Amino acid sequence: MHTAIIAVVCLAVYVGMAAGRVPWLQVDRTGIALLGVIVLLASGQATLDDLGANIDMTTIAMLFGLMIISAQFVASGFFEICCDWMLERAERPALLLALTVAVCGALSALLANDIVVYAMAPLLIAGAQGRGLDPRPFLIALVGASNAGSAATLIGNPQNILIGQAGNLNFYSFLAVCLVPALVGLASVYGVVWYLWRERIETAPSLEGREVAEVPRHEHDRNQTIKGLIALGLLLALFMTPLPREIGALVIAAVLLSNRKFTSRAMIAAVDWPLLLLFVCLFAVTGALSDTGLPWSVLNTLGTPDRLLVLTPLTLLMSNIIGNVPWVIFLLQIWPSPPVGALYALALLSSLSGGLLLWGSVANLIVAERAEAMGVKLSHAEYARAGVPFTLLSLLFAVIWLASTGILS
Repeated sequence: MHTAIIAVVCLAVYVGMAAGRVPWLQVDRTGIALLGVIVLLASGQATLDDLGANIDMTTIAMLFGLMIISAQFVASGFFEICCDWMLERAERPALLLALTVAVCGALSALLANDIVVYAMAPLLIAGAQGRGLDPRPFLIALVGASNAGSAATLIGNPQNILIGQAGNLNFYSFLAVCLVPALVGLASVYGVVWYLWRERIETAPSLEGREVAEVPRHEHDRNQTIKGLIALGLLLALFMTPLPREIGALVIAAVLLSNRKFTSRAMIAAVDWPLLLLFVCLFAVTGALSDTGLPWSVLNTLGTPDRLLVLTPLTLLMSNIIGNVPWVIFLLQIWPSPPVGALYALALLSSLSGGLLLWGSVANLIVAERAEAMGVKLSHAEYARAGVPFTLLSLLFAVIWLASTGILS
């Protein structure tokens, strides 16, 4: 009965992840995961100590440190400067689209991609509309670039951070494996979006009858931007030392929090706390299921997904049903000692798979929500029309690359 109750709770949580919210209630994925934890505690199926033991605090610490570093760039007006630079240099829509993919992809590889898209989406919308352009293709490119670009490194997105911590993967070895597929993914995003939108990209939706929301801007502070760049450089240098990555990230975060211009409250407020809470709750719920031994029995029966023929379609499917972050947390909690090659493949495939549909990753949903708040409707169908082909092209190359280099067969 104990195992059955935990299995039902875990199933309900992941069904909720797939649905995205509780019908008729304003309960999102984070709220659903939190409700699952509370049900386990209230039913006596787990204690706080039991659930706490399943939480990977090194991953939480690493993610928090990276979010503080990203917050430094937000507060310094760095993203405004990037967007202004793109708009000033792009005389034609094709060039602006290319710069969107290149700049946002590069930023997503080195900063938390959720924060990148949160900051860049409204700036891109305002910039495109200011030039009489339809902002939707640029938003689709932003989503695709954030997923493909973040696939290149262990710090580009939450699931890669988790995978890197779980397997103690080397940052630069990972970059050597995943950089080329990530670049091909970025090229696929640009090629597909431009091909599909080339005849409509210069026709902005009518703004008549409604007001365009004014985009709040951070005043650019050159010194604070330089401070953020130095901090990021030091973090990358620390990755070459024996110091644990999460400790290095926290040390850099502590230095940035000791700031004469930005209050620590403002910096900490920029952290994506709902995402951190989602991680904590999913660790707890999935860990409780793993403790029952049920997932181990299933894996022993079906076999581990340590082949590309199995891992690729499974990751593509699950990333776009429950989301790539919940899928990676679930798989790593129930998969004992996955090989290093499988971890490289899981990180690359889950990052790229998140671009298939609008609900495939948290970054996608952030862009859609930010756009809707500014009166720009990016429908699931509109996004999928480009997202499906550029994701499948990216995945096809990634699979060929992983197999040909011997990372995973």
